[in-house]
Amino acid sequence: MKRKLISLFMVTVMGASLLAGCSSEKGEEPAKSGDENTLTVWAWDSQFNLYAMKEAEKIYQKDHPDFKLKTVEITWDDLQTKLGTIVGSGNYSQLPDICLMQDYAYQKYVTTYDNLYQDITDSGIDFSKFAKGKLAASVVDDRNYGVPFDNGTDVAIYRTDILDQAGYSVEDLTDIDWNRFIEIGEDVYAKTGYSLLSVQTGGSDMIYQMLQSAGKGTWNEDGTPNIEGNKYLKQCIEIYKEMADKHVMDVVNSWDEYVATFTSGKTAGVINGCWIMAQLQSAENLSGLWTITNIPSLPGVEGATNYTNQGGSTWAITTNCSNTELAADFLGSTFAGSTELYDIILPGAGAIATWLPASQSNVYSEPQEYYGGQAVFKLIAEFASKVPTVDLGVYYTEANTALSTVIGNVLGGADIDTELKTAQKTVEFNMR
Repeated sequence: MKRKLISLFMVTVMGASLLAGCSSEKGEEPAKSGDENTLTVWAWDSQFNLYAMKEAEKIYQKDHPDFKLKTVEITWDDLQTKLGTIVGSGNYSQLPDICLMQDYAYQKYVTTYDNLYQDITDSGIDFSKFAKGKLAASVVDDRNYGVPFDNGTDVAIYRTDILDQAGYSVEDLTDIDWNRFIEIGEDVYAKTGYSLLSVQTGGSDMIYQMLQSAGKGTWNEDGTPNIEGNKYLKQCIEIYKEMADKHVMDVVNSWDEYVATFTSGKTAGVINGCWIMAQLQSAENLSGLWTITNIPSLPGVEGATNYTNQGGSTWAITTNCSNTELAADFLGSTFAGSTELYDIILPGAGAIATWLPASQSNVYSEPQEYYGGQAVFKLIAEFASKVPTVDLGVYYTEANTALSTVIGNVLGGADIDTELKTAQKTVEFNMR
């Protein structure tokens, strides 16, 4: 039996969506096409997610010429509102056959609404071929509710010319812990004036990345928050503050400023999900000066690794899909079974697979000029296979928001233990 956990936040959103949607949704045609060979798909970003879907359609049509997709572009925010309206009204005929879900929000939707997405554990898809850390987002009670898509595996990317100026190479920053990272970062800043990385203020993403790399999280096994007294969480925040205080990490106010730190010369590196590479490569004048390695590990923690994940999404089959066999076979034959697909969407959209066999392709092994000739895509796929599995929790958004407040206050001089105690109470309240 899936857990029935409904937060105050979720109730508010769903209630508002229902009130707003009763009149606007009434009388609309069902989301599905009515053609047994056609599947309707909702997703955001026509240049990335829907581009990948259309390429998957072409591949599947080779053996299924009558097959068609009806794709609908919808922003993530609008998708959440629409799902709220549909669930609130009980009119599931408005659901598409397949929709894309953000990994961090997936657990909330699957566990809260029994009849929204289909259990596809026994569909014939081989889920063992996906990176375990990625797969965890769509698994509830050991059952599979989605097919993983894009890769959010973290990379550490450094300017080789700046490191060389300070007397270091990327090897010095490979397989190290955060203590050594800070030592090197202080030296690099003293010699060059460059910080080793940057973050955007008001976010706790870096903290979550640190935690996951050590196989730790912010939830107990029974689903209650593990924030107050969490020694690993406290350790991550201490490291975070130390890096900011010692100019190892530059803290900026906006996303544009964040991107500018590594594209226009304020930092010697960037640590984030591999999707950040698209932003990095917008600085064409820096081609050949970057190199990729793994991230630092959490010091003194048994089982800590140099691998983690940030972001990503998963394809879900809704309960409105009347031809589940077709939908599962389509996803299983393409996103969970086609090296050809990933060979196409890698150069076409920069979509890096979490389906592990794709990394064996020659396309993934090709050297990339921007990264000094490294075969970076193969390297990232290998990193993905080593990311620890951590439960982000049903209330990830609430915890993330509370921890963002903690970090902002701690950087301003507040006591960490006191702030974590407050965050614990805030999340518990929102869960009620």
